[in-house]
Amino acid sequence: MLKTKFALVAVLAAGMAAGPALAKAPADQVAKLGKDLTPFGAEKAGNKDGTIPAWTGGITAPPSGWKPGSQYADPFAADKPTLTITAANADQHAAKLTPGQMAMLKAYPTWKINVYPTRRSASAPQRVYDAALRNAASAELVEDGNAVKGAAVAPPFPIPKDGREAIWNHLLRWRPPVMKRIIGQAAPTEGGDFTMVQFEDDFLTPYALPNATPESIGNRVTFLLQRTTAPARLAGQILLAHETLNQVADPREVWLYNPGQRRVRRAPSTAYDNPGTASDGMRTTDQFDIYNGAIDRYEWKLVGKKEVYIPYNSYKLAGAADSVKPLHLNPELLRYELHRVWVVEATLKGGAQHIYAKRTFFLDEDSWQAAVVDQYDGRGQLWRVSEGYGINFYDLPVHNYAVEAHYDLQARRYIALGAIIPNYSYNFGISLTTEDFTPDALRREGTR
Repeated sequence: MLKTKFALVAVLAAGMAAGPALAKAPADQVAKLGKDLTPFGAEKAGNKDGTIPAWTGGITAPPSGWKPGSQYADPFAADKPTLTITAANADQHAAKLTPGQMAMLKAYPTWKINVYPTRRSASAPQRVYDAALRNAASAELVEDGNAVKGAAVAPPFPIPKDGREAIWNHLLRWRPPVMKRIIGQAAPTEGGDFTMVQFEDDFLTPYALPNATPESIGNRVTFLLQRTTAPARLAGQILLAHETLNQVADPREVWLYNPGQRRVRRAPSTAYDNPGTASDGMRTTDQFDIYNGAIDRYEWKLVGKKEVYIPYNSYKLAGAADSVKPLHLNPELLRYELHRVWVVEATLKGGAQHIYAKRTFFLDEDSWQAAVVDQYDGRGQLWRVSEGYGINFYDLPVHNYAVEAHYDLQARRYIALGAIIPNYSYNFGISLTTEDFTPDALRREGTR
């Protein structure tokens, strides 16, 4: 089976190379990277008001005394909020909030946004910056924008020309080549009752490996093996996913192990707006990692840049025992900062189906992570608000989500996934190969 898959990868790679491609970034723009712009394409300079500082490289070393394997210490623990936004003063700050954030402030009297000094902490290894510069000169959209060629390791389009390139930067942003994590997921009722679901996830991302090249990646960008370890009624379930680059030509492949049946089965459809794993219907499959998967059902518009208060440096949230509250995460644990974001609007194509008719993405310029996403239903009404609570995992380093949350304004519920358990852990030093992510490996996992 594995040989067949790699043969398919070769065929798809050849097809992508042969298909029509969009123009690469002009040389004079590429020359700005590492000078006026960061290697990822963000503006190096601060803003004119001085409320956003210049980027000087982000976090380049762990805090003093921190030991690998321990929970992540807050490098900015001494910072105090400079502003607190509530429903009472939200209108005064609406220009720097998303419509979804405004709606949450109006809907939940217990919700507030504590704004802290802006710390442009996002950073990456030098090899990743080098890859970003190469990508800028060679990356292209192919297959009607459903795939990318000429890119590896880093965001493919540091200087995006349209909305598709911008969302591909989120999908192919710098992330750990290998990772094992232990995390929790909670979907509280309106009253606050919930059962914590615990996952142990293994990731292998060929796109990000040190020796990755556009030619070596093929059509497999990430492998995931997700074990459910709690509660007892769900423990033993295992999910295996092969994340493909072109999910229209070669859809994501997913297998499931059910401990009751003691057998491995192919999942019929695990994409788009199918419910997420153990999510109680509070998020779709393509909301994992805030957004993932194929982009073919939407028209993508690059609106431009603006300054927005977004979640950032959420170290206080990670591992906190009291993070999950009724209606929303504990706002006392959340940190917001003023950052420049790329605004991308995704509008459902005529004839395409999805429960979200429109999505507005607010992408952090320094990391290309989707920090906030506002999602609208078919009536044009705001439905759900997603927020990604990122930190700099400074032992790699990589700026990634510690926690992601999806707030349902209509159901008055939400789901949170990530370091919302005191015993969370992230390990980037494990050894994994593609052989650890085959259906046979899944069968061995299930019979241990």
